[in-house]
Amino acid sequence: MGRKPVYMSGFRPINIGGYDRPMEQRVSLITLGVEDVAAARRFYEALGWECKEVEETVFVQAGGSAIVLWGREKLAADAGVEDPRVDGFGGVALAQNVRSREEVDAVLAAAAAAGATVTKPAAETFYGGYAAYFADPDGHLWEIAHNPGFTLEDDGSLVLPF
Repeated sequence: MGRKPVYMSGFRPINIGGYDRPMEQRVSLITLGVEDVAAARRFYEALGWECKEVEETVFVQAGGSAIVLWGREKLAADAGVEDPRVDGFGGVALAQNVRSREEVDAVLAAAAAAGATVTKPAAETFYGGYAAYFADPDGHLWEIAHNPGFTLEDDGSLVLPF
């Protein structure tokens, strides 16, 4: 018999996508903010990674997740934070893709209720999706996104479309 999850006082778990916790325990994308996307791509390709570039963004399928190389300034702007490059934005954002816009809103609300700081409220994106950012209590950035161009398997695994 499995253990029953323990939630903070007053929390009501959501049930979107067949799970009963505020956020599925998985990571869809790890985005690395880089100074030079082309140089970063060359580095990872030198390690044997297969990279695909779309609109100045490099994607690497990594098992059921993906690594993304994106311009550091663009990532900071997208997350709604400044990049002082000293004890601030670390150039990395974790991301979880979800199945709907409603799920973006629900996860963001649950994160805020748990003590996260919303750095960018949910909004339409340049790629036709819907996304928001929050920082956990230690300042680690998370993007919660619905991207209609990416496929999510039943287990939450992300499959890149190229």
